[in-house]
Amino acid sequence: MTEVQQRGVEDIQPGSPVGTKRVPVGSPLYNHVVTFLYEEATLLDQIRLKEWSELLDTDLIYTVPLRQTRTASELKTTIVRTTQHYHDDYRSILGRILRLSGKSAWAEDPPSRTRRLVTNIFVEETAKADEWVVTSYLLLTRSRFKDHHVDIISGERRDVLRRGENGLKLARREVILDQAVLGTPNLAVFL
Repeated sequence: MTEVQQRGVEDIQPGSPVGTKRVPVGSPLYNHVVTFLYEEATLLDQIRLKEWSELLDTDLIYTVPLRQTRTASELKTTIVRTTQHYHDDYRSILGRILRLSGKSAWAEDPPSRTRRLVTNIFVEETAKADEWVVTSYLLLTRSRFKDHHVDIISGERRDVLRRGENGLKLARREVILDQAVLGTPNLAVFL
């Protein structure tokens, strides 16, 4: 167990390692994970939410904690995990997908046009042979209606991917947003 794992999730800051050993960039496993993340981004951008849900493990926890602006001496307190934009599990994600696929999702009718750019991907082994911690940067652009304005949301994602019967599954996701104040009217899209 690494020192960060022993300290607890509250101490995990953007960029901090949490795995036991980094998987080499370009290795078959690394390429498999990158392909998974790119395919996931494509499914979300194309609003193929039912297909995206098939990539989720049934014990999924999906969180987006609040971000606050603090002085340099207080950097460890910028992530507020007790207050969150999202704190969902597998069932609530399926509920969101059902709502977004129906007629009651006024915040997404017409749907947003999004583009997810996933970069700076690092894969780390964990104590479990079939699980990996994956850190990536996300830049999401979102536009709606005929408005020339484009929302930009950026952050770091910390995922746990697990090998299942049908390939990789997303078991955990924490998105640490860069913005303390979001410049978007709602957060009705998945990060």
